[in-house]
Amino acid sequence: MMRRDKLFSIFTSRNSNHANNHDLLLPSSNAIRQNLVNNSSTKNEDGTVFNFLRRLMSGRIFRSFGSNIDGGSRTEEEEKVYSWLYALAQTERDLAFEYVRSTERGLSFTEAEKRLRENGPNVPLEYTFPSWWNFLWTAFFHPFNMILIFFSALSYITSDSPNGCVMLILVLISVCLRFYMEYSSSKAAMKLSEFVRCPVKVQRCAGRVVQTELIVQVDQRDIVPGDIIIFEPGDLFPGDVRLLSSKHLVVSQSSLTGESCTAEKTADIREDRSTPLLELKNICFMGTNVISGSGTGLVVSTGSKTYMSTMFSNIGKQKPPDDFERGVRRISFVLICVMLIVATIITLIDYFTSYNFSESILFGLSVACALTPQMFPLIVNTSLAKGALAMARDRCVVKSLAAIRDMGSIAYEAIDCSNSVHVICAPHICSCISLDVICRNKFRGSSAAIIAIPHACHLLENAHDWKFDVNELIKNILCIDKTGTLTMDHAILVDYLDSWGLSKEKILHFAFLNSYFKIDQKYPLDDAILAYVYTNGYKFQASKWKKIDEIPFDFIRKKVSVILETKSNKEDRSSQFHGRLMITKGALEEVIKVCSFVEHIDSGSVTTLSSEDHLRILNLGEKVSNEGLRCIGVAVKWLKTQRNNQRMDSEDTVESDMVFLGLTTFYDPPKDSAKQALWRLAEKGVTAKVLTGDSLSLAIKICQEVGIRTTHVTTGPDLELLNQDSFHETVKRATVLARLTPTQKLRVVQSLQTVGKHVVGFLGDGINDSLALDAANVGISVDSGASVAKDFADIILLEKDLNVLVAGVEQGRLTYGNTMKYIKMSVVANIGGVLSLLIATIFLANEPLTPKQLLTQNFLYSVGQIAIPWDKMEEDYVKTPQIWTEKGLPMFILWNSPVCTLCDLSALLFLCFYYKNYIQMNVVFFRSAWFVEGLLMQTLIIHLIRTEKIPFIQEIASWPVLCSTLLISAIGIAIPLTPIGDFMGFTDLPLSYFGFLVLLFFGYFTVGQVIKRIYILVYNRWL
Repeated sequence: MMRRDKLFSIFTSRNSNHANNHDLLLPSSNAIRQNLVNNSSTKNEDGTVFNFLRRLMSGRIFRSFGSNIDGGSRTEEEEKVYSWLYALAQTERDLAFEYVRSTERGLSFTEAEKRLRENGPNVPLEYTFPSWWNFLWTAFFHPFNMILIFFSALSYITSDSPNGCVMLILVLISVCLRFYMEYSSSKAAMKLSEFVRCPVKVQRCAGRVVQTELIVQVDQRDIVPGDIIIFEPGDLFPGDVRLLSSKHLVVSQSSLTGESCTAEKTADIREDRSTPLLELKNICFMGTNVISGSGTGLVVSTGSKTYMSTMFSNIGKQKPPDDFERGVRRISFVLICVMLIVATIITLIDYFTSYNFSESILFGLSVACALTPQMFPLIVNTSLAKGALAMARDRCVVKSLAAIRDMGSIAYEAIDCSNSVHVICAPHICSCISLDVICRNKFRGSSAAIIAIPHACHLLENAHDWKFDVNELIKNILCIDKTGTLTMDHAILVDYLDSWGLSKEKILHFAFLNSYFKIDQKYPLDDAILAYVYTNGYKFQASKWKKIDEIPFDFIRKKVSVILETKSNKEDRSSQFHGRLMITKGALEEVIKVCSFVEHIDSGSVTTLSSEDHLRILNLGEKVSNEGLRCIGVAVKWLKTQRNNQRMDSEDTVESDMVFLGLTTFYDPPKDSAKQALWRLAEKGVTAKVLTGDSLSLAIKICQEVGIRTTHVTTGPDLELLNQDSFHETVKRATVLARLTPTQKLRVVQSLQTVGKHVVGFLGDGINDSLALDAANVGISVDSGASVAKDFADIILLEKDLNVLVAGVEQGRLTYGNTMKYIKMSVVANIGGVLSLLIATIFLANEPLTPKQLLTQNFLYSVGQIAIPWDKMEEDYVKTPQIWTEKGLPMFILWNSPVCTLCDLSALLFLCFYYKNYIQMNVVFFRSAWFVEGLLMQTLIIHLIRTEKIPFIQEIASWPVLCSTLLISAIGIAIPLTPIGDFMGFTDLPLSYFGFLVLLFFGYFTVGQVIKRIYILVYNRWL
């Protein structure tokens, strides 16, 4: 949250008004822009006050005040950016100058300085690093901390210093623990210096009478709309640019799309609205870089008005409120109200009985303290810290402790197939999930989990065949990428095919020679070819060849050629490999362009490449691509041996009239652990969904390899054509979403959160994932990811392995389960105990326990709960996603608190009637017996609450919890027998009373187990 300070917004009032202050260079330009970017439709504001009150009463005002974040549509700022860029893409180059009020000579230095003052520095995001006090404030400001501090102050006021000191110590430990864990693990790594600290060549004009065009170096921060920039390979675009001229321009947009492939750009084109924004040929975007080629461009947007700014404008504002934290706050407010009412009643009753106002106030305060779950902050933070340490052993760095708890609620996982991480969601569940798992999820009341994987799908096919709606099973989502997570992140050679699709060794031979002798750049595909040849025992005898020359790969030709010559002697001159040979390898379409012949390898004949051959080869390449494989064309050409004084022909001349041999196919295989990890996640109710910037065919191929079906798929451009309702329905049903932009990922995440009511996790490692990482309930990145991605992530994985996520989900559910144990156990025991005190005070007309005794009992009970974070959970519990429900805790209290009260009242009646004569003479005996019974009941309740099964018979707690129970019980029984007991006003208890306690707690566990089974039968869940 601290990272959200001082974030920019698109088209702020400061920037939007600057046009009015410009010199009237082109007075029509402002009106043109306003017509382009303003939305003509007006919103209906009728009933504003009524709607506000209705949202306030429903609680939605706190979740969506003033904003629509359901992901179904773009924001107003995004629409402005999209409309502006499309307008520039559709216009002629000469008209583009009018839009930004510039000229073909560029801006003058005076005008540029003026615009810089009005627009501010050209920075897409202003970031303030979190300070230590932000973390400390977050750890300190918790409702239960405030309650404890309040009661501590009252304790000091009423001269009860020991109790006040204990509560302050609990707060201090809890705050220090959370502060240390989050502050020490948080890494403020927002490093965008790569975008804002590089010089740019800009064309400016100077001179008052005769203006002269000058080329100057300007820092990127000082670029303004209207500047004309000159770029070449390696340059970053300083803003959104409308191309004016271009020569063989190839741009990498991976920082925006996550795709590893490049994009060709050209100035000589007019686009239309149907072209996806990031595929516009005449627009280049801020943050992208030039791979090859050169050109000039007109800067049309800078700073917060660029497309990149839409990736960050919503950061820090999109994440929905945490249901668990919101529920805890509601419970704390309810407890405060109950405390005020009950403490007031007990204080008045005690006062009218004893007429001792100060003693009555102290007793009422003690009752209020007994009703407070004093260990709540410590237990929760200890559980989270323990989970963080456990995940650290699994090579996970936890930056936000709350993310561990949310990991247990994840049911959807989205995985991306591009080099960076993207998210998609799909709704079909893999056939690998057993009916037992599905039914268990349904009838336990837990919604099934779903994983989203770039090329993944739902885990349940043909859901309509079931008698219940599968959508009820789907509740939460996690998002992951494919590269390095599902796959090995390196290519392997699959096959070598001639133009008829038959495997031929000759193709492998020449592909090997090309990869072996090329030295300019070695790519993974070259390594795959060499590794295949060496590991399969081929003897291609590269030593018989000598390299003459090399034409290196570039992004224009998209191919590489090597020229070889045989070293064979005169006797071998008759060999088919004798002489000088050029071997070309590269993109299939580019290789075919330079071929005029095709070889029939079996017969050794070479024929002219006909149109039928050309079409057949292209269809073969398309077929291979649809299978999720990458293909590379191979061609050869025999050259005449040149004399030493002869010059080599140009590249275009040499790479022509070649003979097409065939193509080689490659595949990035899935990890052996991926399928196992997905199965383990499926067993835990987590399903896979897919989000990617790559092609659908590759996504489908990966899903098939890891056992995930792909039935419902869509793409980013298709989503752009949908209205809001159709968008949500498509996201709900889609198995794979491909070619998604950063904002589309954000919209998918928001749709799943708000419309689908899911807890969403997102695994991303690129700048383009920042939006989704920030908006997701659990943002996950990898150690090798971009610094921006790691900064916005809650959890950082040191290994790209889905099994790490399995461990994270297990740990999250364990942490959530232990936290819910404490919350339910403490609230049930405290409310039941306070009601017993109220009834006993009325019935006895006296204090059942003195303030000192009550506080001691509460302290011992609280200390005994410290072992809860080290307890274990039942196997069935960690197999299903665990979701906080608003009605769950209140109903749990209503069902189980009366059982505690019944136990206490049974002890009260036994003491009053069995020891009637003795109690009338000795109130000390009653308080001693009530103290022991209350402490033992509150200590043993954890064993009843912690499991659905029969405690001590079907399920036994962990040894720390057992030891804690035995220790606190022994101390409670022994206190009346010690000098401490005499100081506190206790006396010895007869053995007959302990015999009664055995029967009492046997009955307590029996009744509690019956109530438990009925409750589970009604609500389909326990914890």
